[in-house]
Amino acid sequence: MSQSSPSTSKTEVIIAGSGSAGLCAALWLSIYKTPYRILDSRSGPLEVGQADGVQCRTVEIFESFGLADELRKEAYWVNEVVFWSDGSEKETNSTTNGEFDGGRGIKKTGQAADTAPGLSHQPHVILNQARINGLMLGAMKRHNGQEVEYGKKVVGVSVDKKLGGAYPVTVEISNTNGEIEKAQANDGAHSLVRRSLNISMIGDSSDSVWGVMDTYPLTNFPDIRKKSVIHSAHGVLMIIPREGGSLARFYIELHSSTVPKSVTLAQLQESARKIFNPYELEFADTYWWSAYSIGQRLAERFHEQERVFLAGDACHTHSPKAGQGMNTSLQDGYNIGWKLGQLLSGRASASLLSTYLLERQKIAKTLIDFDRVWAKQIAAGKSVGDDGKEVDFSETFVRAGRYTAGLTASYDDSVATRGEWSDQTVATNLKVGMRFPTAQVVRFCDAKPMQLVNALPSDGRWRILVFAGDINKKNNAEKLERLGEYLYSTPISLISKFTKPEEDIDSFIETIVILSGNRTETQQDQIPPCFMPVSGKYRMRDIHKIYIDDESYNYGHGHAYEFYGIDPDKGAIVIVRPDHHISMITKIQSHELVRDFFEGFAVRQK
Repeated sequence: MSQSSPSTSKTEVIIAGSGSAGLCAALWLSIYKTPYRILDSRSGPLEVGQADGVQCRTVEIFESFGLADELRKEAYWVNEVVFWSDGSEKETNSTTNGEFDGGRGIKKTGQAADTAPGLSHQPHVILNQARINGLMLGAMKRHNGQEVEYGKKVVGVSVDKKLGGAYPVTVEISNTNGEIEKAQANDGAHSLVRRSLNISMIGDSSDSVWGVMDTYPLTNFPDIRKKSVIHSAHGVLMIIPREGGSLARFYIELHSSTVPKSVTLAQLQESARKIFNPYELEFADTYWWSAYSIGQRLAERFHEQERVFLAGDACHTHSPKAGQGMNTSLQDGYNIGWKLGQLLSGRASASLLSTYLLERQKIAKTLIDFDRVWAKQIAAGKSVGDDGKEVDFSETFVRAGRYTAGLTASYDDSVATRGEWSDQTVATNLKVGMRFPTAQVVRFCDAKPMQLVNALPSDGRWRILVFAGDINKKNNAEKLERLGEYLYSTPISLISKFTKPEEDIDSFIETIVILSGNRTETQQDQIPPCFMPVSGKYRMRDIHKIYIDDESYNYGHGHAYEFYGIDPDKGAIVIVRPDHHISMITKIQSHELVRDFFEGFAVRQK
């Protein structure tokens, strides 16, 4: 780095690295119009290789950003996983009654749905990370014209120990210095930011070594277009079909003593041929390949004085076997991005940002623990069941389905998640801290059937979901009326006092009403007008905030109240965070609890 006088600039946030964590956080900041810079040492956008598996939960996140249609259209959909083995882990080579014969090569031992029915309304898909990043880059640019600054490397970070001044973090960028308020490090497993802060990675000292190929296989193997796990005396191979109908990714576990730099493409191809026996396998072309080592490691801490935050591979590394890496990293960015946006736009206190550490460090540790066990089970092709007996890996795969779909993340109590204040008896199938699941409802104003989660886009707003029941019943109508008065009736009412005077009343907290009963017997004038506020450029009444759990014309009945475990005669309030996790569940008449929740972190604007 040049020692000549560096130029100095100031900005609110610098993001080091344009991987999935950095881009997702940057997309949030673009939505909030928060000034930031995102820097990457590469000469341009990622073009090939790296991650490709997109969990159901990640597809849900892309849906919330309005990006899922493109993602689903271009991606390979993982519908089924198949299991093959040559029986080499068994004591016998007998073929009697369909038993394995290690001497004759691999045979199919089972198959299962990749994602069990009911886990998510979105599929598990495969799309190369370059394209996934491209979708987020495009969205960033649409929101505020922001682009990644390529060819700029963060070589050091320091934090003023006294946290004095408005910009206490100094970032060294090649021959430029930047003074910032917050920094986010997503610069990979060998993070220079993490090293400059003397944050150690703790975990396994022995790495697993993997070879990976994106290749065009010529084979008579019947399941080449299905996700496949193959166990053989010659090794373990996973097939991940890729988008486009021809390309497939092969993951091959190599001996732990292998030096990645010594691996050749020819060696990987020969290993694959041996594992495929008795099926033929040749390679028309190989688009990309690599060999690398990955250990299961966790950063000793995820921040420096809550001014510099680590995310993605900069704070957790693991094997590729469960397809969690890119997804967990992206969800790190999804978690911290909106919190930075709310803090730096003056809407929330610093206590909200502190929850990133509480929430994502726990998720990363859970991932490392899971991956350590999962990796061993894949290598062995078997595991121990709940009864202590040995079970085939296919059973293990099915049991782990909710986790591998990305749907088990549960956040502990904090200012953003108030389980101890909640009354979960009013919504027995919902859990505070977990992501809000979706059910079909009918939009009241135009009779459109839709998933309720589509009424909650990732646009930076908190949501108060009001399950008011059938308002043709007097008691339910009166409870909804009283709630509306509490939330909206005066200039210093709950929602008004947290809304900036120049902004629409629903710009920070949006209320969504979900009714039950017969839609055609319910009239719009029965709904308090405050739940359909005037907003937008043309100051029109927004009548799209009212939904009803009823039969649709062509898509049946969603039974949303039953799905959520809500009694229509009692109703419920569910507060949902900007990232779709449930903050609090309470009775519809518990007005003060709703007030107390928002006063715990939100900055009063009036």
